[in-house]
Amino acid sequence: MSTILRPDLKIICEWIRPDTHILDLGCGDGTLLMHLRQTRNVTGYGLEIDTANILQCITKGIPVIQTNLDKGITEFFDENSFDYVVMTHTLQAIQHPGKLLDEMLRIGQEGIVTFPNFAYWKSRMQLGFGGYMPVTRALPHEWHDTPNIHLCSIHDFENLCQNRGIQVLQRAAVNHAFRSGRETRLWPNLLGESAIYRFCKSTPQ
Repeated sequence: MSTILRPDLKIICEWIRPDTHILDLGCGDGTLLMHLRQTRNVTGYGLEIDTANILQCITKGIPVIQTNLDKGITEFFDENSFDYVVMTHTLQAIQHPGKLLDEMLRIGQEGIVTFPNFAYWKSRMQLGFGGYMPVTRALPHEWHDTPNIHLCSIHDFENLCQNRGIQVLQRAAVNHAFRSGRETRLWPNLLGESAIYRFCKSTPQ
């Protein structure tokens, strides 16, 4: 029986080819890897720091390594070890997100990340008119207890990719229900509460 996924994770699954090798950074309880194994015949590993999540991964038969992503990932894997390296809603909590993106593309052919869009209209309203750090469904923490240290907008992320020689292959902006629609496609930086990106190294001209 297939696991039940949020709509944003379903988008990620649609981007991943069957019979490939995956690394899931901050894999949580292993739900995404479990679903990909069941529906796409993928193999792979998860990296996770939380002990409770690691125990759930082991129960599901998901190979998992306990580590802090801020310490880097290159020590565990050789260059081009994976077809995809995935990281969902963790990028904003990393000390050096640009460096981690580079490491993802060193050990993987392609990367996929999701992150909360700080330029979402509700965040703009709370900050611009209320004068407070935004609290939304994608950013549920108060400023003093948030794990997020590098919040960014969709435009910020695309500028980072351009500056680091990263080519965006696919992009989706999703609303509070993690669904993509006509409005989020037309105005992703305004109406997208979260963003999903698939990318690779830019081909030299």
